[in-house]
Amino acid sequence: FSTSQTVCNSYTWNATTYTASGTYSDTTVNSSGCDSISTLNLTINPSTTSSNTVTQCDSYTWNSQTYTTSGSYTFVTPNSNGCDSTATLNLTINNSSSASTTETSCDNYTWSVNGTNYTASGSYTDVSTNSSGCVHTDSLVLTINPSTSSSTSITECDSYTWPLNGITYTSSGIYTESSTNSNGCFHIDTLDLTIEYSTSTSSTETA
Repeated sequence: FSTSQTVCNSYTWNATTYTASGTYSDTTVNSSGCDSISTLNLTINPSTTSSNTVTQCDSYTWNSQTYTTSGSYTFVTPNSNGCDSTATLNLTINNSSSASTTETSCDNYTWSVNGTNYTASGSYTDVSTNSSGCVHTDSLVLTINPSTSSSTSITECDSYTWPLNGITYTSSGIYTESSTNSNGCFHIDTLDLTIEYSTSTSSTETA
């Protein structure tokens, strides 16, 4: 008798495993003691494989599945012969990175990350690329405290002692005193001083 088979990869017939298409025969002795010849018409269709290597930042979607870690992944579908087609993904996931800095400064602050000088409080970001080729985001939370100043105009006779520093001035002028305000920044006091001098007269009378 004759039989036809179409299979994937291999086929075992009469205790023999075949891995190639062909026509095979096997002779046995029938119940009458005569030869019995069996014929196998065999078609072997191979399974197929493919491999792909990918490097990606943070995540990668392959065959509707999203991967976030490096590894080797497989996906099996039927090929055109109806046998398994096994695709292998060799995946490397590199991660994005970030860093955050909090700073307090007087009047202005130059961020070393990007060289920008800021004069107002706020949250600032700078985006660059890390050593893995992925996004690196630096964040700056900045508080700017201002320097302060005050000015006083005084007119006095002969001399004036400025309570701020205890110095006695005997001539007109503009004087300054530096200190630190409540925010730890500079405070400048200015004294605009005018000194008016006392005068005296003397007279001699003869009787």
